[in-house]
Amino acid sequence: MTGRTGLLGRKLRLRPDSWGRLGEATCVVEGHRVFVFGAIPGEEVIAEVFRERRHYVAARVLEVVEPSPHRVDPPCPYFGPCTGCQWQHVDYDAQLRYKSDAVIDALQRVGGFANPPVESIVPSPDQLGYRNHARFTVGEHGSLGFVNRETRQHVTVEECMLMDPGVNQVLQQLQGRCDETTQLSVRWGVNTDDYLVQPTLKEADVPVATGQKTYAESLRGRTFRIASPSFFQVNIRQLERLVDLVKEGLKLSGNETLVDAYAGVGTFALLLAPYAKRIIAIEDSPAAVEDAKANADGLPNVEFLLGRTEEALPQLQASPDGVILDPSRKGCHPSALKSLAGLKPRRVVYVSCDPATLARDLKILCRDVFFLESVTPLDMFPQTHHVECVAVLTLRRPLDDLLLASSSPRRRHLITYLEVPFEAITPDVEEGAEPGESPEDTVLRLALAKARAAADRHPNGPVVGADTLVVLEGRALGKPADPSQARQMLMSLRGSAHRVLTGVAVVDGDSGNFRISLCESRVLMRNYSASEIDQYIASGSPFDKAGGYGVQDQTLNPVARVDGCRANVIGLPLCTMARLLRDLRFNVESLSLPAECRRHLRKQGKKE
Repeated sequence: MTGRTGLLGRKLRLRPDSWGRLGEATCVVEGHRVFVFGAIPGEEVIAEVFRERRHYVAARVLEVVEPSPHRVDPPCPYFGPCTGCQWQHVDYDAQLRYKSDAVIDALQRVGGFANPPVESIVPSPDQLGYRNHARFTVGEHGSLGFVNRETRQHVTVEECMLMDPGVNQVLQQLQGRCDETTQLSVRWGVNTDDYLVQPTLKEADVPVATGQKTYAESLRGRTFRIASPSFFQVNIRQLERLVDLVKEGLKLSGNETLVDAYAGVGTFALLLAPYAKRIIAIEDSPAAVEDAKANADGLPNVEFLLGRTEEALPQLQASPDGVILDPSRKGCHPSALKSLAGLKPRRVVYVSCDPATLARDLKILCRDVFFLESVTPLDMFPQTHHVECVAVLTLRRPLDDLLLASSSPRRRHLITYLEVPFEAITPDVEEGAEPGESPEDTVLRLALAKARAAADRHPNGPVVGADTLVVLEGRALGKPADPSQARQMLMSLRGSAHRVLTGVAVVDGDSGNFRISLCESRVLMRNYSASEIDQYIASGSPFDKAGGYGVQDQTLNPVARVDGCRANVIGLPLCTMARLLRDLRFNVESLSLPAECRRHLRKQGKKE
């Protein structure tokens, strides 16, 4: 029987080319996206299509024709029928690379970060036996196991290789004895041997105690009480490294006020309490808050707010020095992000188990107020496609004033649009191209030379330099030296199209760091007359302008159309300058950019 795609039940020879979002290898067959469980991108397999969904087709590997060099034998006998692990057939080093690639892809594709600052992934110390929490489905005759994600068939398991031995011990004791319920949760204290089983089992032959409301876990010398509905990380040994990364990202001196949003049972708040002056923990689960308060015994500098983060952040009396975000997989509520941007903490550490929602939220936070310093992936979930990330954000520097390294009155006039205090000086830089230098290289070199020449005059802020050339048929036109040269330039430009190149450089006078960029516009000139040229030259306007004209000059009004940034043709693309300031961690949120420049800035951000 075939389905809507005509693929159902068919055996296909496939070579998947990428990973799907749920950890299957994927490729397109006859116009349909096929997800192949048990395959690896790049290898050739024979797979059977066994299910059609609304937006995709599911298949499973029957035979590996040409194996990937990263293929290994899955250690678990349930791999395949049980879909809880997706990557047991992939060697661990390759798993780490694939997870890092997924983080980079999400930051680029969803977040719009061209070169995301992704650090090396932190491998898990345990690749099997690391999970402290299992949710079993109960099948026939009280059997415990898992349900295949696609077929929905129950798979009875005697041992799960991802689980801590303590969880498997409980599993074996309860196997076949749970027909009074449909679901069973087992949580195990890896460092305490305490445990919790929910729900309560009342049958007389149940050999272990069940129905516990809480269990205890120990981490870094502190005991945590964890209620059955409360969240706690499943990989305890890796959790210790996660706490270290959060601490490192906050750069604590002991005098800070921190907010731990989505605090759960207080893991971060309590373990970081010795290193901060005050910690405010926000959590919307009453059970988790009760646990956290019990866990905070002896820590007077930690206080708890019961409520949603998006509602609690606006109520804070003062801006904190640092904020920890550790939301669920769906990420932060938009109003929480807005409130956080308004609070402007010095540092933010965002912990996420979903690269896509992390990238989405980072895009919002880093638009103006924050700068993305680093993203460190951690493998909290070996043998699966899931990956944890720790993103560190720093507050952008306020743009209180700037120095313009230019004598151009047009550039000085353009700067006034920004409504930011500025000073303009004439840099001592000899203009002109060097032998064999392209027009693009010339404007970039001169822009940076001008900014650097003036940087010692503005040691605590940004310095902007710019240089502009008109390029006609590959030939650069600078400023005309006399009326004859001005007439020649204007005649050659008349009725034709040319390029205007502006190199823009911003130097941070405080650190010496700099950014440079090229902006290009295409200009079509109108067919002005010889007498108009004579009148224009007589006005004296051509002699301080590249190409001998100004797009804004009303005397000649020489331009028929501009494709690209009009401010670039005048001599300073404000959109490019704002982007470079933003790249140097300055806050450009308050800049009063013209509407056209703001549109160009948004477009540049998308290209990045």
